Amino acid sequence: MLQCHDVGKRFGEFVALDRISFDLAGGICALLGPNGAGKSTLLKILSGLLAPDSGEVRIAGCDVAREPLRVKRSIGVLPEDLGVFDALTIEEHLELCGPVYGLSRSDTRARTGALLRILGLEKGRYTYLDQCSHGMRKKTALAMALLHNPRVLLLDEPFEGIDPVSSVTIRDLLIAVSGRGIAVFMTSHALAMIPQLATEVMMIRGGRIVFHSAAAQMERPLEQLYFDLVETPPQEDLPWLGSALS
Repeated sequence: MLQCHDVGKRFGEFVALDRISFDLAGGICALLGPNGAGKSTLLKILSGLLAPDSGEVRIAGCDVAREPLRVKRSIGVLPEDLGVFDALTIEEHLELCGPVYGLSRSDTRARTGALLRILGLEKGRYTYLDQCSHGMRKKTALAMALLHNPRVLLLDEPFEGIDPVSSVTIRDLLIAVSGRGIAVFMTSHALAMIPQLATEVMMIRGGRIVFHSAAAQMERPLEQLYFDLVETPPQEDLPWLGSALS
């Protein structure tokens, strides 16, 4: 469903991605790594928003570089900047998206209602995005990504800035759509959430994949693997914190 072969990307002398290769047939793949490791850059290349310097990406059998329109109809994207507009309401975002993907007005309306209900946005459907919390904005962008029933979902930090109830709702929704054949590729810092939904786990450090495994085959806890392979928490005492004032 999603193939990435020898993808590389530089920004000047900085190597953002170094020969990234993987094949995702289905399920939910979580890409983990620290800020600056290349997660968002890779997601932008997979979605066609950024051209790689080398390598090839294919989604649902289509070459991202050569068949961009076919690819865009096959994917749903939750981008880093969310791609929402302050001057539109939550509902207007979805109503405008439907026709772009060839949905009829009635189908758009029905799908919009269902998505707003499941994502807890129904009461705020007439709220303008500049009046929405970060969580509401993110859920609006996710609803837009799901509206046209994509074959592949590309999600940048879907759990960032989301309240606990919404996190569980999104987790369960992703598990459900994955079970119906939609492949999900997501970046995340939410280590505690990943074992609950991911079927594959990848870790990236310095633009290179340093770990890739089926979640069921991991022999150590995810947090331990991450700290060993990707980033170790800094250890330093601050003795002046909490000491009595003299």
